[in-house]
Amino acid sequence: MAVLEGLKPEKVFQYFEAICQIPHGSGNTKQLSDWLVDFAKARDLEFYQDELNNVIIIKEASAGYEDSEPVILQGHIDMVCNQEDSCTKDMAKEGLDLVLDGDTLYAEGTTLGGDDGIAAAFMLAILDDENLPHPRVEMVFTTEEETGLYGAEAIDVSPLKGRRFINIDSEDEGILTVGCAGGVTGIGCIPFARESYEGKAFEIKIFGLRGGHSGTEISLGQENGAKVLGRLLYELQDVADARIVTLESGVADNVIPTSASAVIVTPSAEKAHEVFESCKAIFAHEFKVDTDFDMTFAETDCSIDPMDASSCERVQAYLIGSPNGIEKMTIGIEGLPQTSLNLGVLKTIDACDDCCADAAGCVEYTFCIRSSVDSECEMLARRLECQIKPLGGSFRREGPYPGWEYSPVSPLRDLICEVYKEQCGKDMVIEAIHAGLECGYFSGKIPGLDCVSIGPDVRDVHTPNETLSISSTQRTWALVTEVLARMK
Repeated sequence: MAVLEGLKPEKVFQYFEAICQIPHGSGNTKQLSDWLVDFAKARDLEFYQDELNNVIIIKEASAGYEDSEPVILQGHIDMVCNQEDSCTKDMAKEGLDLVLDGDTLYAEGTTLGGDDGIAAAFMLAILDDENLPHPRVEMVFTTEEETGLYGAEAIDVSPLKGRRFINIDSEDEGILTVGCAGGVTGIGCIPFARESYEGKAFEIKIFGLRGGHSGTEISLGQENGAKVLGRLLYELQDVADARIVTLESGVADNVIPTSASAVIVTPSAEKAHEVFESCKAIFAHEFKVDTDFDMTFAETDCSIDPMDASSCERVQAYLIGSPNGIEKMTIGIEGLPQTSLNLGVLKTIDACDDCCADAAGCVEYTFCIRSSVDSECEMLARRLECQIKPLGGSFRREGPYPGWEYSPVSPLRDLICEVYKEQCGKDMVIEAIHAGLECGYFSGKIPGLDCVSIGPDVRDVHTPNETLSISSTQRTWALVTEVLARMK
């Protein structure tokens, strides 16, 4: 029996559960993309699929809406694959284990992918319902949103006739998003050398931090697992002459790391233990909101030589010294960050031919840089570059994406606000966000696009604690379908 069987709207939850059984992490969307194509073929619907696995499915207007302007609905089908340390699921090959707890839906031990599987479920439910009134609907399923909006950047929009665009990738019911920040991924690399070094090897693990989305939750002041690791390693090197063998943290540039790990070698095991316990007590005091925070320090076998002293100093200098978090708040909009960055991924790469062919390897630092002001985004990238070059490192940019500018005139926005107030008895909140949305690319590709973003309540996205509200999904479905019905 399906976990969500009987929930209404039935088709929405039927398709969401089906999507959850198909692995669809970023970079692994081919299977789900082909499944969408098969869905379209089975219903004799017009469809397009490209090399990035983007899919467009078009359904003509229902009776009486033939002369209505088309509308585009859009969401992304890739999800962030993150899981608890104790979870053994292979998310590249296995479906999710859904759990329904009252009004809350989550996946056991892993991210749920409500961001943005619920959008795909909405669109499929509309396509599969012959009783819903609507104009021509053009459903756009994009990929690689979580890794840099690459699907939206590459997609060919020539099949689309609509100039009204509803993105279903917001995570707060009752909030209508009408603008977003642009950004870029910044990647710094510091080459290292290894050498023989006498001492005992220890494995360090830091875990249980809150984490979260680096756009929507960066202003909450969450601790970053990579930066916490940097503080600990600095103390271990300073007091116990520790040398780094490896260090790792994070799953994606736009996810605030909940954990980090490292292997070190030290000739002063007793001092290293003292430093560890001291830092653990300090961090526990500082991170009071991270109630699940913990650290472990255990002796381990290690056959790899650690980095030499110079490499350790350079690697740690950038880890500690690079900026992280909010850089500037937006003047005139309370609580909205203007410019920020997140050290999302930290990893050790041995025998890297791309940037350090003459070295043993490199440590790679991947940042998500965001700003609603393009010049500030560029300046922050240059700041990271300026800091790493004197340390013998290199810096590159990947996946720049545009912001989405607020439009003072929007008939679509007005219609959605009108329907929402009738259904819920209160005004919809209009806001711009610090996170990136694919609306920026579509607004640039389609002249005159009237664009908004909505969605049901999805909490703790990009973490194993991610949840989807059932009742909020039901209300958002009622909003979307009524808006379509009024587009006659």
